[in-house]
Amino acid sequence: MAAKKHIKTQSSYAFESNTSNVAASQMRNALNKLSDSLPVDDPRRARFDNELDSFFSLFRRYLVDKSSGSTLDWDKIKSPNPDEVVPFSVIEKQPENISNLKNLAVLKLNGGLGTSMGCVGPKSVIEVRDGNSFLDLSVRQIEYLNRQYDSDVPLLLMNSFNTDKDTAHLIKKYSGNRIRISSFNQSRFPRVFKDSMLPVPDSFDSALDSWYPPGHGDLFESLYASGELDSLLAQGREILFVSNGDNLGATVDLKILNHMIETGAEYIMELTDKTRADVKGGTLINYDGQVRLLEVAQVPKEHVDEFKNIRKFKNFNTNNLWINLKAIKKLVESSSLQMEIIPNQKTISRDGQEINVLQLETACGAAIRHFNGAHGVVVPRTRFLPVKTCSDLLMVKSDLFYLEHGALKLDPTRFGPNPLIKLGSHFKKVSGFSNRISHIPKLLELDHLTITGNVFLGKNVTLKGTVIIVCSDGQKIDIPNGSVLENVVITGNLQILEH
Repeated sequence: MAAKKHIKTQSSYAFESNTSNVAASQMRNALNKLSDSLPVDDPRRARFDNELDSFFSLFRRYLVDKSSGSTLDWDKIKSPNPDEVVPFSVIEKQPENISNLKNLAVLKLNGGLGTSMGCVGPKSVIEVRDGNSFLDLSVRQIEYLNRQYDSDVPLLLMNSFNTDKDTAHLIKKYSGNRIRISSFNQSRFPRVFKDSMLPVPDSFDSALDSWYPPGHGDLFESLYASGELDSLLAQGREILFVSNGDNLGATVDLKILNHMIETGAEYIMELTDKTRADVKGGTLINYDGQVRLLEVAQVPKEHVDEFKNIRKFKNFNTNNLWINLKAIKKLVESSSLQMEIIPNQKTISRDGQEINVLQLETACGAAIRHFNGAHGVVVPRTRFLPVKTCSDLLMVKSDLFYLEHGALKLDPTRFGPNPLIKLGSHFKKVSGFSNRISHIPKLLELDHLTITGNVFLGKNVTLKGTVIIVCSDGQKIDIPNGSVLENVVITGNLQILEH
């Protein structure tokens, strides 16, 4: 029987606080016990140990950052240099080189559940347009690309332990399509009790809510550990286009692909112009002569309003990323990727009580500072079309867009930016949304829509300008079939019976 493998401590950190030393030592011991909950000859043991090892490195860095109070010096923050943020208009003029597709692979971040929209299972299976789910549209886009250019661009899905089983079942239906789909799991890290700073799980098989997927910054290590990175390199793939699975605007752009190859950049982040709805989005800065991503969580409280000023910080990260695969391999193998840690507080239920827990996450956008030649490209807003809420769902289902080869295209007769849509709590879940808006209204001339309360829309409703519908508690508002509402405010109680 092989000797027990415990969590590697590697080189020790110099802690500024004895409390941090104690917390790290206690965590290491607890993780060693957690590791031993699986027999050493269990085929899952090696991966489990690697994940616990990675988690311990993250936890240790968190303690160091916390004890040293390391924060960004606001006075050192500067706007990016012209070569660090490039307008898309410059790239757009360059000719397309179809042969570059042989270097490309596409990855969708597919670890999220649809719980925030009241759905069970992976968010990627929510129906968003004409019977198609997020995943259906991604497959259709890549399949059309391969058919149009006679290419063989593969699609990868990074799942979490929450979405892996369902996704594996779902992708079987694409077996006859002209597309190669593979998936791998991101890491499974233990949540930490906030009071004791010890892991929530006590064995490999502890309840699901004892664990968490550690954010999309885990992409690099998981891609490497899964063997998918080496597989892509063996195929001659050099560039990975990464995007959120719910961003319907994130399609393959040959201009950006060509620009990346011509410039030799190892990392390109797509940015787009901020609106008042995007004031919290991370933005690129120059810090100590290096391009970095600045998130609102890193901003000192006294400068948050300044950060949200769309005149000073004009654009934000769409999380559409183009990354060199050889550079990923080099950085992972040298343990050089150390993204800023995002502490995320959650609660779990134990014996009828709500317990505060902590999960430490990272974002792949923060890795930009580790890559050579890294820079941002300011792309049109059409490349950022996320569906996070049912308010977003209403917009992408409407006549504002039409579907073309799996991609949503804005109606050319639309003037101005996308409308601002705010639906109240009655519309938070897809079931409530579908019940109250069973027929999608026409929104082509809409600027702003607010609906709160028990409101139902009939068939063939048209909304124009600014429309505000506020239903009083305990009341009901029915908008009749064929209604045209333009620049109106409807409040109270409205029920029109048709005869």
